[in-house]
Amino acid sequence: MMEGMILQMCFAGLTPLSKGSPISNPIRTAIEQETGVLLADSDWTGVVPKVAFVDALTRHCQRRLQKFARGIAAYQHHPHRRTLEPPTAWRGVPDVPVQDFGGEDGAVPVVVVPSLINRSTVLDLYPDRSFMRFLSANGIHPYLLDWTAAGAAPRDADLTYYITHLLIPVLREIGSTHGRPPILAGYCMGGTLAVAAPALQADLVSGLVLLAAPWDFHADNEGLRNWLTIAKPGLSALLDGCGEAPVDLLQALFAGLDPSLVGRKFRSFAEMDPDSDAAQRFVVLEDWLNDGVPLAGPVAKECLIDWYLENTPLNRCWKVGGQPVDPASVTCPTLAVIPARDRIVPPASAEKLAEAIPNATIHSVALGHIGMMTGRRAEKEVFDPVADWIKNVASQ
Repeated sequence: MMEGMILQMCFAGLTPLSKGSPISNPIRTAIEQETGVLLADSDWTGVVPKVAFVDALTRHCQRRLQKFARGIAAYQHHPHRRTLEPPTAWRGVPDVPVQDFGGEDGAVPVVVVPSLINRSTVLDLYPDRSFMRFLSANGIHPYLLDWTAAGAAPRDADLTYYITHLLIPVLREIGSTHGRPPILAGYCMGGTLAVAAPALQADLVSGLVLLAAPWDFHADNEGLRNWLTIAKPGLSALLDGCGEAPVDLLQALFAGLDPSLVGRKFRSFAEMDPDSDAAQRFVVLEDWLNDGVPLAGPVAKECLIDWYLENTPLNRCWKVGGQPVDPASVTCPTLAVIPARDRIVPPASAEKLAEAIPNATIHSVALGHIGMMTGRRAEKEVFDPVADWIKNVASQ
């Protein structure tokens, strides 16, 4: 019976029984609403019979699941879609997809690196909340290395390929074009990859911006680590057989970080005015989330097994081209933006990277992982400070 209760609660967006309490607050509130009986923290089992408890929980969950289904249907049938025109394609390095967002003459060049797992459009999602367009409008010349584009790398590429054959040539060519080393900025996994460039070749960049970049992959992720430990043999066989990590697998891993999130957000969407700005932004963001990118098999093994299980970056065992990536060797000015409400990259994970880089500056924001790029406070708390920091570094 308990297994069924927990399953209902997960799908309905409730939480399982909490530690140190016979019944957690969301469950207690639901049962009180259904039965009209106030449940004491210390002893509720004798107040509501088990059958009545399960019946009340079932009715409550059914209503929440119905609202969840309405939210899914409303999203699927919503007519709004992202309409931003793509920026100019930069052709400085043949066959490497880079988007050129333009800038004033003499503006400092900045190369922005996204994650390999989700599409780069999160950095240019809304007309009025685009990190890339904000930089371009504020005295900076930003380039977006769009390595999630089709054909950016062969299917058997590893992380060394992405860094040595894509990122480093782009940095050198943009530096040559502008007559100065660019500043390098990386978001999420893109920040982890970005560290390798100045760590291995100090002359490549004049500054480094890390936006929620993970480094300690054992920080606050015991559940995921335990799952990967158990799943490692089957996961390795899957990656060898498919040659890549399918999008569905990656989505499942992220969903496991907050199992009730999907239920919460779609129940909320079910109550939104479909013509509202909030509803339209929800659709655009959800489209991006559902448009994931498979990871090449070698990359998936490096990330899921080497990073998350062995914690090779923190242990200085992650190698690119045979050389260990040591953030202590990064000598350029560095800014680490760390969102305190991040559930995808725990703040403790990103802090380890900032602490390992000499004289890095930490800028903490009370935002989440995606909200730091797309939320209503992103411009004030992230875009503005980052742009100011970039221009200050460039002026020195």
